[in-house]
Amino acid sequence: MTETTSPEQHAGFAAIIGAPNAGKSTLVNRLTGSKVSIVTQKVQTTRFPVRGIAMHENSQIVLVDTPGIFTPRRRLDRAMVASAWGGAEDADVVVHLIDAPSHIASEGRDGTPADRKSAEDTETIIANLKATGTKVILVLNKIDGMRRDTLLALSHQLFESGVYSDVYMISALSGDGVDDLKARLALAMPEGPWLYPEDQSADVPVRVLAAEITREKVYLRVHEELPYSAAVETTAFEEKADGSARIEQTIYVERESQRPIVLGKGGQTLKWIGQKSREELIELLGRPVHLFLTVKVDPKWQDSRALYAQFGLDFDV
Repeated sequence: MTETTSPEQHAGFAAIIGAPNAGKSTLVNRLTGSKVSIVTQKVQTTRFPVRGIAMHENSQIVLVDTPGIFTPRRRLDRAMVASAWGGAEDADVVVHLIDAPSHIASEGRDGTPADRKSAEDTETIIANLKATGTKVILVLNKIDGMRRDTLLALSHQLFESGVYSDVYMISALSGDGVDDLKARLALAMPEGPWLYPEDQSADVPVRVLAAEITREKVYLRVHEELPYSAAVETTAFEEKADGSARIEQTIYVERESQRPIVLGKGGQTLKWIGQKSREELIELLGRPVHLFLTVKVDPKWQDSRALYAQFGLDFDV
């Protein structure tokens, strides 16, 4: 917490909501200039709000990267969606991020089922925003190579819903248009002391961030074979006398048939996951890391209160 304050300082919260795979985590990482949220090919990767911290002039923007909003089916789904809306309700400004190419494709014959599902989720979000009377910033993402007249037509169509105050067109991946959006978010921050030190880029418990980094590696390596039936828990985090960290993690899968997928032939897949995760953790923590991974079959891991608590999700929603 910053002790001394200038009256010119501003600080507040900006929630980023959207359908799964709209690019929310990529945008948070781009705005903060560091990796605070995992990014994979999988949709619904973010399971809990990650607070990334971005600075713009005298404003501190605490970014809440929410789980993708979709139609929930399981307990974990319900907890994720409730978490997303909770993050939006508590924010000073809300950004609704939309995958522009996917949304446009959903309206044509070439649209995939994923495109149509994303458009349905977007309509659900708009309906909820209408019901609560929330005004939000519309951000069209993934505009690389898209025609401007196509983007303008899409923004006009979405603006007719009446829930948007303004619109930005960006590429979170390349950074195109992101600085303008950052400046707009900074303007929305109320006057007050900064909530975090100027050089801090995230507010995530290190045990949770370590688990998320390993979960990203799991999905990067076995995203074709393994569905969303996996979780990672940091079961031990020990500071060693020599300055290194000893981290123990459990990778949970739901079925016995999924265990060999994560292990790989001769344990090579698990070795790759551990090596890549350890390399990133060493860079993140700035010291040697000894990482030990275990794969455990637990058909009911999605009903574990402890795991929900690790991610700050409401088990009873």
